[in-house]
Amino acid sequence: MRLMRNFGFSGFDNVIHPGTNAKLTEVCAAMGLVNLDGIDDVIAANRRSYQAYSAAFAGLHSLSLVAYDEAERNNFQYVILEVAPNCGATRDEIVAALHMQNVLARKYFWPGCHRMKPFRELFPHAGLVLPNTEIVANRVLVLPTGPALPQGAEETIAQICCAAGAK
Repeated sequence: MRLMRNFGFSGFDNVIHPGTNAKLTEVCAAMGLVNLDGIDDVIAANRRSYQAYSAAFAGLHSLSLVAYDEAERNNFQYVILEVAPNCGATRDEIVAALHMQNVLARKYFWPGCHRMKPFRELFPHAGLVLPNTEIVANRVLVLPTGPALPQGAEETIAQICCAAGAK
């Protein structure tokens, strides 16, 4: 049951069991409703953070942010960084460097669904017919954002990525 409630994760990135995203208790739902009053402030903070990340990563050729469509109304909840193949570090090395500095970055779209139980056992060669999924799953990570992110943290996070080997 614990694995089912935890998305099937054993450890940080290892999916060993089918899981679910249905963890919202009544208390959490009530807290979410109360927090709707401050949603505009959260979105504004996320937007500022996204813009600061954009500026901080602008000079790097091997790292790029997945852009939001400014014509749409977004909550800027996720700041997704893509690691180019010519980067001096892999996505996993960059995530490890960020974790060493207590930056809570995560691999994004990782693992691909075809690599999770039960799919990896039912279709062990699925990665061969999903080359684009494999590429994306190995190149993207999500960076921290939100009102709790300290001012200037985005520049520090970009510097950590550079120190890890990104150029």
